[in-house]
Amino acid sequence: MKIIVPSHEILSEIDGAKMLRNIELCGRVCYKSEDRITDGSAEKFVGMILKSGHESVLEHEKITVRFICDRGVTHEIVRHRIASYSQESTRYCNYSKDKFGNEITFIRPFFWAEDEEKYAVWKDTMQEIENAYAKLISLGAKPEEARSILPNSVKTEIVVTMNLREWRHFFKLRTSERAHPQMREVALPLLNELKELVPVIFDDINGADASY
Repeated sequence: MKIIVPSHEILSEIDGAKMLRNIELCGRVCYKSEDRITDGSAEKFVGMILKSGHESVLEHEKITVRFICDRGVTHEIVRHRIASYSQESTRYCNYSKDKFGNEITFIRPFFWAEDEEKYAVWKDTMQEIENAYAKLISLGAKPEEARSILPNSVKTEIVVTMNLREWRHFFKLRTSERAHPQMREVALPLLNELKELVPVIFDDINGADASY
């Protein structure tokens, strides 16, 4: 059994300034004001777009991210409908094979300290599940059958592509203080990174709004 913490990786090559320039170009078509584009006009224009709620223009740009997290978190991620997903399949992945180290990887629940009895109960349960999974495979069960005993805590990888408007919606919901703690665990670091990489777009999302 292997226990890891969740993480994310931005797969897109991001040029935030270029994104803003493209959004400005697309948006100015609405007003036929392309002649007002200057070297420094994109940030101001996009800020105006956000303030006015004209966020459909943001859909012209997208970002792809790989999340490594537990399956309970991905059940919430895939509820965002305007997105593309590719996820590690428990149907086809046989965790008793060498390529997986002959073990199941689980995501550590950060809200329990390792010296707590609750963490010990969780860890013992994950070990029992791994043992039972290996036993089922040894008895001839297919991975698509043995996966029926896998818990939310099993590690998964999911590649997510969303346009910028949908990422804004994602962060407003999933970094809220009302969101699940393990969702916030992966969403907040990504939000903070994208704030550094892409000017203006995410600046008004503070990671604590109760937005739903």
